[in-house]
Amino acid sequence: MEAIDFESAIIEWRGPAPFLFAAIPDEHVGALRHAAMTASYGWGVVPVVARVGATQFTTSLFPRDGGYLLAIKLAVQRAEGVGPGDRVAVSLRVGRDGKC
Repeated sequence: MEAIDFESAIIEWRGPAPFLFAAIPDEHVGALRHAAMTASYGWGVVPVVARVGATQFTTSLFPRDGGYLLAIKLAVQRAEGVGPGDRVAVSLRVGRDGKC
């Protein structure tokens, strides 16, 4: 699968602890669902390599309301100076190998 590039606002979703995510635009959900058939490691969670700004990192996509949320690690938030409500440019690729 080729890298997917998009812009999204960072949102906070409270589960057991507060986490920040970027919602995947609807136009990319179908391709991600297809890739998840072989890459998912359970419960619909999909491993990805992502880049926000200049920071590349491994993380996961989490299914939510028919789409996916990209988990934005705390180290990425700090490195890029982003938080809830900020719009970020994202590039991601399904799997743990490669670059975005």
